[in-house]
Amino acid sequence: MNLDFKPLNDTRCTLGEGPVYDDRRDALIWCDIVQMAVHGYFFHDQTTRTWSFRSEVGSLGLAESGRIVVALRSEVGLFDPESGIFERIAEIEADNPATRLNDGKVGPDGAFWVGTMDDRDVSRKDPLGSLYRVDASGKVERKIDGLVVSNGLAFAPDGRSMFHSDSRGRWIDRWDFDPASGEISGRKRIAMLDDETGRPDGGATDATGAYWSAGVSAAQLNRFSPDGELLESYPVPVAAPTMPCFGGPALDKLFVTSLRVGRAPELLDRYPLTGITIVADSPVPGAPVSRFRDV
Repeated sequence: MNLDFKPLNDTRCTLGEGPVYDDRRDALIWCDIVQMAVHGYFFHDQTTRTWSFRSEVGSLGLAESGRIVVALRSEVGLFDPESGIFERIAEIEADNPATRLNDGKVGPDGAFWVGTMDDRDVSRKDPLGSLYRVDASGKVERKIDGLVVSNGLAFAPDGRSMFHSDSRGRWIDRWDFDPASGEISGRKRIAMLDDETGRPDGGATDATGAYWSAGVSAAQLNRFSPDGELLESYPVPVAAPTMPCFGGPALDKLFVTSLRVGRAPELLDRYPLTGITIVADSPVPGAPVSRFRDV
């Protein structure tokens, strides 16, 4: 079964990432890491807004206040898209020029979970990264270390499991998650992937509890059971998909961002939509996402 993906709009990213559907605004919000920008597509009038930041934008999430929690290169803050004001709440690895913040998601505990990665321009990257939990007070807790490219965060519909991957380690883990405290335990490696199946990039969960992983090296989306069984693989019309996201009022639309940086010209010719966010009707509805508890 193939999904009928179409362009969402004509905004082409260099490194598109982090899509999240804002049910209050009826908008899709995503970032372009390299271009240091956040984009918002508003469905009610089919318009796009873009906001610029002072460094790379690694990821983002929705906040209870209506603001957006944003991970820049080495800081996490709250951004008001109406006023344009960014308020820093925490610094992470600001003293380490070799790393930057990457994939992040708001957890069922109301905190922002965000990881770092080896950002050096080298062929062999090292496990310099970690995964952190950041709350609205600015408290930062390191939860996992020894990561090369922290990625793939998503949470089960009941809030009791967390999925997490390392794009260079090529694995996907599932953790037991306590939504009351944000404690994680019971780490289980559920999948090891190769380039042909698709190295794991960003992730999302659907209403059945299945985990969707962007196969960044294989131009496909992979849907796994909670225990790591590969249920389906869907080809996508972009060379390097980076993250799936469920959206629309019924969470029955599937959005996918992608990257162009580092792709060979012949690959971009084969996949001309690469960099543009694409959308299709989803075969299953998505799981609702949590909001950052800042009020």
